[in-house]
Amino acid sequence: MNRLDRAAILTELADQLHEHGSWTGETHLQKAVYVLETLLGVDLGLEFVLYKHGPFSFDLRDELTSIRADGWLEAIPQLPYGPTLKTTESSLRLRDERSELLDADRPAISFVASRFGARGIAELEQLSTALWVTQWNPSLDDIGVAEEIRRLKPHIGPPEATKAVSEVHTMRREAESIRDVAG
Repeated sequence: MNRLDRAAILTELADQLHEHGSWTGETHLQKAVYVLETLLGVDLGLEFVLYKHGPFSFDLRDELTSIRADGWLEAIPQLPYGPTLKTTESSLRLRDERSELLDADRPAISFVASRFGARGIAELEQLSTALWVTQWNPSLDDIGVAEEIRRLKPHIGPPEATKAVSEVHTMRREAESIRDVAG
């Protein structure tokens, strides 16, 4: 995927996350993009690693910096926390130029934004880590996935790990129907 197409998708995702109540900080975008790629097959060409608060892409961090430098996103300080990332008027023009691409990916973007927009950082970490573990350990049963989440992230309690595994299963089923309609 070329850089402009990727920027159009990322700014559309930022807008939709914000519309669904998201803080729309970098962590929210990191987790939402991971789900967008992993569950819904929107290939932005970004690599993710399991990091401090779940899946993280250094490529995406660089991409967000470039998008800000190009004027498609702006960082609005929210002291004492990190900034909120807001789209700009020029991002609307970019998205208009790439409307065909966005039309194809909009159901997937909307799905992720509606499921992740109103969630806090802790929930985002739990869900994205559960997705990571199920992706990289497909032979584990639900108990094994929850145990692996706890091994990787000891601060996530057993009830939260179990709930995250269940939610990932539900999101997988819902995502399949979206992929079937889009495909």
